[in-house]
Formats: sequence, structure tokens, C-alpha cells
Amino acid sequence: MATLSNFYNKEGLEAGCDEAGRGCLAGPVVAAAVILPKDFSHPLLNDSKQVSEKNRNTLRYIIENEAISFAVGFVSPSEIDTYNILNSSFIAMHRAINDLKIVPSNLIIDGNRFIKYKSIPHHCIVKGDSKYTSIAAASILAKTYRDEYMEKLSLQYPLYMWNINKGYPTKKHRNAIETYGVTPYHRLSFKLLPVDDQLKLF
Repeated sequence: MATLSNFYNKEGLEAGCDEAGRGCLAGPVVAAAVILPKDFSHPLLNDSKQVSEKNRNTLRYIIENEAISFAVGFVSPSEIDTYNILNSSFIAMHRAINDLKIVPSNLIIDGNRFIKYKSIPHHCIVKGDSKYTSIAAASILAKTYRDEYMEKLSLQYPLYMWNINKGYPTKKHRNAIETYGVTPYHRLSFKLLPVDDQLKLF
């Protein structure tokens, strides 16, 4: 596993932020904000994409119990269609930060872009989820909360196999869209199918 740094700025309380679901065809984009103790560490913790589902669920329990504060924000498919996916990612992060029980003095954001949240200083860090514990923890929470949500939606729409693909553009997911059409949970602003087939949806 990667060696993660515990903080970017050692002064005050720092919250790490990350999102999950930007590249999906269906479902929300979900972000998390996490404030961890400065000495927090766990051998399994890493960027959620590098952690198995079983270990992500283990880490979620640990993070939720040991974090100073954490929160998760959702942005719906209709909002994504309205604001675009990049802005929706920022909105999801803002919602998560807003729900923290403690106001952080500093934010570290996974990626290279962010819209300032109120007056809190922030720093964007490319691949931050593999560099800092709080961002890695946020990536774990965002991913597990979103996966759990998509598994529940899959009970309503089993033909799209969201319990397996979580809304990502797998071949079976695209085939289901082509065969059965779109649901209220699909992002209509996304290219769901090749252009000729996309036109048939409307």
C-alpha cells in the first residue's frame, strides 16, 4: 500500500475531499469530506480504486468511527444534467463540507480544480487520494456510499445490473439502455450510446 501523508498543513483541522461517480452513465455523483486525527493511519487505507470492495467496507467502518468529523454529499442525475458533471462534483463536495460537524481551517481537494467554499483556504492535489490520509478516507466514503446507493437502485431496475456496474458504461449497461431505454436515474446529458442509437432514445 502507498505511504500516505497525514496532512498538507499541520496547523488547525484539515478536511480531505474526494468524489465518486463522475464517469458514470447513471446515478448521482457523491463526494465526502473527512477530518481525521493527525496521527491516523491504517495499513489498508489508499485510493479507493486500489482497495478491494471488502477492504473498502472495512475501512468505511473504521473511518466513520475514528474521524473527528465526516460527511457525504449527493448530486442527482437531473442536477448533473443542469450544472454539468464538473460543477456537480464541486457542488457535492460543498454539500459534504457544509454538513461537517466541525468547520475545518483548511481543505485539501483531490484533483486540479475546485470552486472555493466560503472563506476556507483550499489546495488542489492531483492524485491526492494516493498521497494524503484524509483524501484517501474521503475517496473510500464517497465510493462506498455511492456503491450502496446504486445497489439499492438496482432492486428497482435490475435489467441495468447497477449492483455490478454501479452505473459505469460497461457493455452490458449500454446494451440494456439500447434495449430498454433510459430510466429517471440516467444522465441524459451524457453520451449514453453511439450517436445513431442515442437519437432513438428521444
